[in-house]
Amino acid sequence: MTETVRYERTGPVAVVTMNRPEYRNAQNSAMTYALDAAFARAVDDDEVSVIVLAGAGEHFSAGHDIGSPGRDADVSFERKAVLWWDHVDKAGGDARLARESEVYLGMCRRWREIPKPVIAGVQGACVAGGLMLAWVCDLIVAADDAFFADPVVRMGIPGVEYFAHPWVLGPRAAKEVLFTGDRFDAEQALRWGMVNRVVPRARLAEETRALAERIAAMPRFGLALAKKAVNQAEDLMGLRSGMDSVFGLHHFAHAHNAEVSGGDSLGGQTARSMRESGGKG
Repeated sequence: MTETVRYERTGPVAVVTMNRPEYRNAQNSAMTYALDAAFARAVDDDEVSVIVLAGAGEHFSAGHDIGSPGRDADVSFERKAVLWWDHVDKAGGDARLARESEVYLGMCRRWREIPKPVIAGVQGACVAGGLMLAWVCDLIVAADDAFFADPVVRMGIPGVEYFAHPWVLGPRAAKEVLFTGDRFDAEQALRWGMVNRVVPRARLAEETRALAERIAAMPRFGLALAKKAVNQAEDLMGLRSGMDSVFGLHHFAHAHNAEVSGGDSLGGQTARSMRESGGKG
C-alpha cells in the first residue's frame, strides 16, 4: 500500500508530504495521524530545524475526506490531541463533537504549537480542510496555480473547524470568502496577506526549500521562542477564544442539518457537489 504521508530529510529540512493524490489529498483520519507522526518525528530529530508541508500531485489538499473509498470516519482515533472519549459507539452530536474535537480542531492546534518553523508549499486546490492545514503553518509559499476557498457555508456551516479566518484574512475578506464560497487565487491571497509569496508552479519545491534553508541558519531555540511570541500575540488578539466560540456554532449547524434533513449533518452536500461549486472534498 502507498504511504499516506511521506517523510524525508535533507540537511536541516524535513519535508512532510501528503500522499493521496488520487483523492486530491483529501484528509481522512489515517492521514491525520500519519501527519502527526511525521511532525513528531521532525520535532524529535535534532538535525531538523525547519519543516515543509507539501501535497503530492496536482493539489495541496481539497479538504476533509467526505466521500472517498478511504473515508474512515467510523474508525477509532488515537486521542493524541484532546483527552475525550471515543466517538465510534456514540450517536449524534456526541459522536461528531468527539471526532472533530480530536482530528480537526485539536490536531490543528497541536500542530500550530510545533516548536520548529513549518512552511506550507501550496499548489492547486487548498480548500476548506486544506486551508486549516496551510493556516497552522508559520509561512505559506503558494504556486501561481494555487486556489483557495472555504465553501462550507453551502452546507449551512459557518466555516471550517479551525476558524482562523478573521485573523489570517481580516474581517472583511473573511466575510467575502465565507459569504460567497468563491475561490480566490494566489495573487489575491498575497494581497490579503494570507500567503508570504507566490512563485511559478515549476519552482514551488525549490523556492520553498530555499526559504526553509535560509530560516534554518537561525538559532533553533531563538526560532522556537519567536514562533511562540507571535502565537501568543495572536491568542491575545482573540484567536483561540474566538475559535472556541465558532466551533460551537459549527456543531450547532451540524445538529440543525441533521434535525431538518433526517440525519444528514452535511446539509445534503457531497464531495462532488462541493467540488462542482468550487468546494470541498
